[in-house]
Amino acid sequence: MGLRFMEHILILTHDPDATRDWFCENLGFRSGEHPEFGFPVHWLYIGDQDVLHIGKANFSDHQNMYLKTPSDKGTGPTTNDQTLGSGRIDHVCFNCDGLIEFVDRLTKRGIDFSERKAHNSNLYQLFMREPVNGIKVELNFSAEEAINAGRMPAYTDKG
Repeated sequence: MGLRFMEHILILTHDPDATRDWFCENLGFRSGEHPEFGFPVHWLYIGDQDVLHIGKANFSDHQNMYLKTPSDKGTGPTTNDQTLGSGRIDHVCFNCDGLIEFVDRLTKRGIDFSERKAHNSNLYQLFMREPVNGIKVELNFSAEEAINAGRMPAYTDKG
């Protein structure tokens, strides 16, 4: 017995369509099929796997089912800017390839991002905020791809 992989993340938002559109248009997710739950939801896919589920915050159906975010309930830690963040989840992270294509896409769309080589690992990372809900998004690429793309210098032995 053990953990095998993460199934999905649920994002509760006041604007599900805009959230879906941002992830699809800027990161390349595909919106796809989902079961009927009796409330509005979008499922976003990487290949054949649904990984992001998006629902309407504070939605109630005829059975009084409420979907609330921690900030909607007035619980959880507070920050200086109550409009940013994702409750108790700090960020979502996706393993990627095609670093140059992502950088070009984000730049062309005016999306601010930062980039860095992760300390003590073989990863190169892009960070940004999804603007509808303020969720921090991390994209991880291999350091080798970043070196080949000229985004970071090759490792040297300074012995």
